[in-house]
Amino acid sequence: MTTPTERLEFETMLFGRYSLISRKNVDSGLDRSAYLLLSVLRVEGPMSIGQLSDSLGLDVSTLNRQTAAMLRAGVAERIPDPDGGIARKFRVTEAGIARLDAERAQSIHHLDAILADWSEQDITALATGLARFNASIENYRHRVRSRG
Repeated sequence: MTTPTERLEFETMLFGRYSLISRKNVDSGLDRSAYLLLSVLRVEGPMSIGQLSDSLGLDVSTLNRQTAAMLRAGVAERIPDPDGGIARKFRVTEAGIARLDAERAQSIHHLDAILADWSEQDITALATGLARFNASIENYRHRVRSRG
């Protein structure tokens, strides 16, 4: 690895692998796609399939499958557009909030253990760098979302 971006590519590849492994040990029953969609809906508020597609860069057929599974699991519901539009929107249910909060708490618990020997300043610097990196990806892909 001769350039910083080559090292970054390698490290983000490993990070993606570790993120998947840690998700297997969570008891909430949410799969990775539900965790992502519920998190976005919780921060952004109710969204239509089209809005989710634009925000996440996923095709509508993929989102239809994922949202159908979330509806069956009772973690999301369809509601009329609060702004009066014709497209129905998806919203996180109380059960979805509870499961999302439980999973997030477990993730934070594991992060606390992993980063136990890091200073608060180092953790803040990593979080700031990741937020900037994610914002750059979203800007590059023309998908900017709020940071809640």
